[in-house]
Amino acid sequence: MSTAFTHKLLIAAAAVAAISVASCQKPAADNAASAASAAANDAAAAQSSANNAMNAAASGDVSSAADASAAAANEAAGATKSAATAEKSAAQANAPSQ
Repeated sequence: MSTAFTHKLLIAAAAVAAISVASCQKPAADNAASAASAAANDAAAAQSSANNAMNAAASGDVSSAADASAAAANEAAGATKSAATAEKSAAQANAPSQ
């Protein structure tokens, strides 16, 4: 669980960084801010599922723990994709105008 938590923490940090960059720009910044917000929401959902998996495992409910772990992995993958989108949008917002 600590690796999963670290992964989620890094995703959330990327989302915060994207929001920070986006706040300094305007047109493309809206896309970056939206993507960063989505990444943060996905990371929060992944953390919630990871917590559910940990609680189910602690209670000895192996089936529920496996289901919650799978959900956490899927949500973490979604958060990773959202963070990548946020970083791309932030880079576009930061790119010099042509």
